[in-house]
Amino acid sequence: MNLSLGNYWYLLLLLLLPLLGIIMTAYFKWKSHKKDQFAEARFQPELFEKKTRFSKILPLLYLLATLFLILSIVDVLSGTEEVKTKQKINNVIFLLDVSSSMNAQDVEPNRLDQAKNIIINTMSKMQNDKVGIVVFAGEATSIMPLTTDFSAVETYIGGIETNIVKKQGTDFLIGMETVAEKFKDLPKGSRKVVILSDGEDNEGNEKSAIKLSKKEGITAITVGIGSEEGAPIPEYVFGQLMGYKTDLNGQTVISKRQDQALQNIASETGGSYVDGNNLENATTQIVDALQKTSTSSESVVKSQNAVHYYQYFLAVSILLFLLIFLFNPKKEFNI
Repeated sequence: MNLSLGNYWYLLLLLLLPLLGIIMTAYFKWKSHKKDQFAEARFQPELFEKKTRFSKILPLLYLLATLFLILSIVDVLSGTEEVKTKQKINNVIFLLDVSSSMNAQDVEPNRLDQAKNIIINTMSKMQNDKVGIVVFAGEATSIMPLTTDFSAVETYIGGIETNIVKKQGTDFLIGMETVAEKFKDLPKGSRKVVILSDGEDNEGNEKSAIKLSKKEGITAITVGIGSEEGAPIPEYVFGQLMGYKTDLNGQTVISKRQDQALQNIASETGGSYVDGNNLENATTQIVDALQKTSTSSESVVKSQNAVHYYQYFLAVSILLFLLIFLFNPKKEFNI
């Protein structure tokens, strides 16, 4: 039983003791005053029975009995105890590339769907972690804050398309800035980002993204999706295929996976690069990388299995009240 006032405000019940003492003192003064009014002091021994030895300790017994009664009540009502536990935990943000090149179909069904499936499969193997989603292209936006509700995250992932971000391109710095903002209130050792992209660094901000990641204590696990041979980029209007992206000369643009930027970001931030073309292998490697870089976090849990001693306090209280009842034949100051 923890008798800390900060944990058990029920201990305020102990204020009843001085209140009871005041009441008892006032009672004895009133009783003495009434005797003095009834007869002079020299006649009182003849008129009133002499106090027994027991009556002299009666107030103390009442106070002790009440004290143990209050302690038994406090122990019953407190009900919980704080248990400190240590567990490995990560705060993971999936930074998903939604540039138009992620529609390329060199990975079935396409690069974006492959990335979404990797995220969902990875979450199914994660424990005690918080996850969030940030999408980026030429700009970035957070679509899911850090949460342990993986089913809600999966629902949001299902609705992600390349047109969710208006400004196209691939800017790793913009994406990392948004990730850093989401991590600002969390300890640096637990900050992890999983970047899923085909690696096309259109803005050339790879080094700036690395510098920001290292400054903010963010470990990056990068996942490259797409083939070296590449594939044309489909263009859709209201979900209908209208053709393939062309350059200024009217030639079909072939988008290829570019690993260099992704590998540099991973190696410079203490993370790992993962080939994302194989769903199962990619998922396993991401989970392994997260476990290697996970940190221990101490949390306080309120347990209902607190150890109680109220029965002992209550037994002492009942015993004292019983003594008062049995050895107080004149029933002096029975409450």
